[in-house]
Amino acid sequence: MLSFKKWPAAVSFFNDSCSEALLENDNQCLLLAQKGNRSAFQRLLEKHYDTIYQVAYRYTGHSEDAEDITQDVCIKLADKISEYRAEAKFETWLYTIIMHVCLDRHRKSSRQQQQINSYLAYADFDREVNQENTLKTVWLYQQLAKLHESFKETAFLVLAENLSHLTVSQILNCSEGTVSWRMHEVRKQLKDLVGSEDEG
Repeated sequence: MLSFKKWPAAVSFFNDSCSEALLENDNQCLLLAQKGNRSAFQRLLEKHYDTIYQVAYRYTGHSEDAEDITQDVCIKLADKISEYRAEAKFETWLYTIIMHVCLDRHRKSSRQQQQINSYLAYADFDREVNQENTLKTVWLYQQLAKLHESFKETAFLVLAENLSHLTVSQILNCSEGTVSWRMHEVRKQLKDLVGSEDEG
């Protein structure tokens, strides 16, 4: 795991002064961060930093891009933390921010074909994946990178992040039925790709 880095640009928006006891309670910590408490906001970043980086890494396949995205997410989180209303779990809301930053960066990038294609590097990062599964996963990610953007982001969240269709619908601001339909189409396209490779 990466060690947490302090992001002055994000944390400097907040004041300090908070008891350690309050910081141990996740809900209290979130409420305090929303009120501008620097220590509480820093604790939130410490708790979720690795998750932000890992999602960014899996999505981009590049450590430098993932680091840049992580910094952007931390800064955006500082800007938007007061807008969180607990209508969804905090982690789901955070995923929404991460995905928006990833997609914005992807759209601005000229390296569109590099998205996810470096999953082998992630296999080293995640050392629990065995070689056979790694090769299958690499193939899967390479095929997903060829899909239409809406299918790609949906499949990424369902397959790579192992999120439920309901949670993905909240992140992408669409219906759960739309997520299920997209995944049906993705699986159909992947099946066709497997069939064409077998024929070849």
